[in-house]
Amino acid sequence: MSEAQVTNWLASQRQAMIDLLRDVVNIDSGSYDKEGVDAVGARFERHFAEHGIPCRRESHDTFGDAIHAEVAKPGSNEKPVLLMGHRDTVFGKGEAGRRPFTIRDGRAYGPGVADMKSGLVMNVFVATAFHKFGGNPHPIKVLITSDEEIGSPSSRPVIEREGRAARAVFNSEPGRPTGNVVTGRKGGIFMHMAITGKAAHSGANFAAGVSAIGELAHKIVQIHALTDLDKGITLNVGLVSGGQSVNTTAPYAEGQIDLRYVDPADRAKVMAAIETIVATSYLPGTSATLTIKGEFVPVVQSAESKALFENYQAAARDVGLTTLQGEFSGGCADSGFTAAVGTPTICGLGPVGGLAHTPEEYLEVESIVPRAQALALAILRG
Repeated sequence: MSEAQVTNWLASQRQAMIDLLRDVVNIDSGSYDKEGVDAVGARFERHFAEHGIPCRRESHDTFGDAIHAEVAKPGSNEKPVLLMGHRDTVFGKGEAGRRPFTIRDGRAYGPGVADMKSGLVMNVFVATAFHKFGGNPHPIKVLITSDEEIGSPSSRPVIEREGRAARAVFNSEPGRPTGNVVTGRKGGIFMHMAITGKAAHSGANFAAGVSAIGELAHKIVQIHALTDLDKGITLNVGLVSGGQSVNTTAPYAEGQIDLRYVDPADRAKVMAAIETIVATSYLPGTSATLTIKGEFVPVVQSAESKALFENYQAAARDVGLTTLQGEFSGGCADSGFTAAVGTPTICGLGPVGGLAHTPEEYLEVESIVPRAQALALAILRG
């Protein structure tokens, strides 16, 4: 098998990649939509079956199943290269029908087109190329997970297990709008705080009530004050709800908190401050609880990850991506889990796109082939 065989075949598969991407974008797969997420998984399974690539499902009762596929030479006992990505999106049921896959002026649109169904398509075709031409000295594993957008509550142990077993991890989140890949990411924690107050008629018996919404307002101000932009620490209470009626002091309120940080050492300090704020009753008579709903760990570049990036960068130059650099992202991703278990990891290797999580999300169509070629060459030379 030569480099030219692999890169030329990938170039010949441009339309096939677009066709598969259209199929999976046009299936709703919000993180909590197990049926839809598994339908996307089934479409990838069909591709593997058509090309004779062994694959299996690792089932989960609540969230989508994990999809595993492997390309390996018979008898190989080498540690594999892991190609990783998630198929869930942030969009609700019906979004694919409202905004189906389309291409306009060189850009593809549709829910999850960049984040990150195009990266999965790329991974699948790279693995298929190796299978077609006899495999790689190191086996190639493909892992397609189901719940990254909500912190990977079911996928994290699978990712950590597969990451520990791998020699290197390539996570194909979307390439940055600059064309760069991601060599560092923030950590993040998603939390839910629930506040209990006391209901009372807000006109006839106001003094007997204690407003949980009022307490929530105090807590939001204190939590937001923990933001330290110079250190890369941000706090955002992004969702709130509560109350019984406009003429009742609110007996209940809740808020959902997003914490992002750069330095792993800052996690404990900020979490302790949040826990103190939640435990403090700014309005006597209220009480509150805090629950962690999902968590990502930072991607901190190790010496081994830096070498992995430099190998990828050299491969990218050879397919015409001459300005590609490593970039830091404030977003979180599953790559943090594999980096944290000590496996060399780089992220943001997928086709280039932008405006993720919005109706304007787009993918640069002409980036699909060169990004796939760069990944294939990096694996061959790794």
